[in-house]
Amino acid sequence: MSSVAETGMHGPATLEPVGVFHCRETWPYDVPRQASLAGGNPGEIRLEPGRGFEQALTGLEGFSHIWIVYLFHHNRHWKPMVQPPRGEQGKVGVFATRAPYRPNPVGLSCVELAAVRGLSVWVRGHDLLDGTPVLDLKPYLPYSDSVPEARTGWVEHAATAEHAVAFAPEAAAQLGWLAENGGPRLEAFLRQQLRERPGDGRRKRVRLLEDGRREIAYRTWRAEFAIAEAGAAVTVLRIRSGYTPGELAPGAEDTYADKPLHRAFAARFS
Repeated sequence: MSSVAETGMHGPATLEPVGVFHCRETWPYDVPRQASLAGGNPGEIRLEPGRGFEQALTGLEGFSHIWIVYLFHHNRHWKPMVQPPRGEQGKVGVFATRAPYRPNPVGLSCVELAAVRGLSVWVRGHDLLDGTPVLDLKPYLPYSDSVPEARTGWVEHAATAEHAVAFAPEAAAQLGWLAENGGPRLEAFLRQQLRERPGDGRRKRVRLLEDGRREIAYRTWRAEFAIAEAGAAVTVLRIRSGYTPGELAPGAEDTYADKPLHRAFAARFS
């Protein structure tokens, strides 16, 4: 396992991950920008054996929330200026944001603690990806970690309207079928992507269809949706495969592993 070297006041020190995070989310667009927006999605921290971490977990089960300190392991570079997802004020310094493109790719998330079993720490409501190296765990303490009167800088002037996301009966049936048949977590993705700026094609894989309808892409899947005239609600109308009928035809080459699922979906909802 990789380590991060650091030189401190008292000589060199080495930071080594204490474990690895495991969950269903594998792509950056699978999770929200902050853990507090994630809902109840589960994840497991598997700590390294043989390092005394069983003792290090003593007493942690009594806390409802914990901080996870981890590495942004997908990032290979950093940016001094970044474009925040909220607001139109332009770029700001990376130190004034929660962006992952940092000089030292260290992340910090507050999550709900679900259970501690041996070397496994189960959490809910996270914004991490599968395989994330975990550096440390700390209990969340409301008396010291919460500052209700804190100022929030440029964020105070970057409020973004939130949309209620609903699912038409056809879309709900399709999402239920996908969930029962090992498909992707499309419902969570759609709720995250469509709650703010649902029609923003600059930040999302969205294209305009006929009659003002839009379509958003999730890997090889597509979801058609409509934004209410008042702009306060978004309705997901239906789900479809991103493959063409020819690519799903019997006898077509299965270049990608998910084609059998797409064929079954197309047969069920033709």
